[in-house]
Amino acid sequence: MANSNDDDKYAEQIKMLAGKPYFGGDPYLTELRKQSQERTANLAVVRNEPEKYSAAIRELLGTVGDDKAIMESPVFFDYGCNTHVGKRFYMNAMCVILDCARVDIGDDVLFGPSVQVYTAEHPVDPAARLTGVESARPIKIGNNVWVGGGAIILPGVTIGNGVTIGAGSVVTKDVPDNVVVVGNPARVVKHV
Repeated sequence: MANSNDDDKYAEQIKMLAGKPYFGGDPYLTELRKQSQERTANLAVVRNEPEKYSAAIRELLGTVGDDKAIMESPVFFDYGCNTHVGKRFYMNAMCVILDCARVDIGDDVLFGPSVQVYTAEHPVDPAARLTGVESARPIKIGNNVWVGGGAIILPGVTIGNGVTIGAGSVVTKDVPDNVVVVGNPARVVKHV
């Protein structure tokens, strides 16, 4: 059983993953983000070595559906380990996933360049923001989803199966299955 010092070390991470307010500048969380940056940098180094590349993706992410995942460098993850991708995942360059909460991405999902997925939230009150306390809500993306370049997905959103998100869209609320959404905020423009 862990002693109280170990419990203290993981306290902010436990709160973060439980969706409770936590201190983002916590030393252990800071170390985890540093490790994620190192693992992400390694992707570019081993990109042309298939076995090492696949292993590097598995080392970075929480789970990976198969060895066909491709992430074009540069990409950025807060933690990486809180992101779980299905089979045949493709992420174009310059994408950002702030995975302070769990991010689940289904099979056959494609991200255009500069897609941003944000689970982190900061207080609206300026005084509260100065404390460094933040929170996070999970994001779920279904199967067979295309996220167009420059789209932003905000905390707590669930995206259904068979969805297309237009380039530059800002997804602020849940998206049902088999639709095309565009705009800021993203809205359904077509059922497919």
